[in-house]
Amino acid sequence: MTKRALLEVIALDAADAVAAETGGADRLELVSDMAADGLTPTPRTFAAVRAAVGIPVRVMLRAADGFAAGEVDALCASAAALRAEGAEEFVFGFLDADGRPDLAAVRALAGAVEGCRWTFHRAIDRAADRAALRKELAGLPGLDTYLTAGSPAGVTDGLPTLLAERARTADGEPGYEPRLLVGGGLVLAHLPELQAAGVDAFHIGGAARPSGWEAPVDPAAVAEWRGALEGVPV
Repeated sequence: MTKRALLEVIALDAADAVAAETGGADRLELVSDMAADGLTPTPRTFAAVRAAVGIPVRVMLRAADGFAAGEVDALCASAAALRAEGAEEFVFGFLDADGRPDLAAVRALAGAVEGCRWTFHRAIDRAADRAALRKELAGLPGLDTYLTAGSPAGVTDGLPTLLAERARTADGEPGYEPRLLVGGGLVLAHLPELQAAGVDAFHIGGAARPSGWEAPVDPAAVAEWRGALEGVPV
């Protein structure tokens, strides 16, 4: 039996969350301010989402657009407040001015969410050396996923990198154990080649909102992706 591919959908609020779950999403990435590529939501928003759906929710820890960490103590405080509301999964990842992983910030956040699973987000696509980044982050507690398009420009440009990294995961190469979650300019036409290579986790934001980024999640759009991942004609 083929393993069900994971479909993660960006949600901004409880209404988005319900629509995504209705359409067949397996997990949510909860953020605020999609125009800034996703910032930390309030604990109140998380609590409303958690009460509205039964699927897992990964919560963004990011205070400003870009990949600099900023005030790490404030991010840790946000993590604590979200955990107090029941958050168990998170998304974060930061680079220094040279494009290397900001290990001090990442380790501080990993400590703040100790015992939780987390995704290193698309900062990897801006890294000076993504292979070196993986090696530097290898073994951090809770890190189980990389959200990546393979390129800052999106999946179309990053496809060769994604396929190569998936092969390195399949080969058991150190640093490539975390799951590859593909997102960032992902379109339905990318799915056959990615799935044939063994990629089994996909992330959509704008694709779940065909009327525009400011529109709510459309459950029919999510259902189209769910069907495509399962080989169902839509």
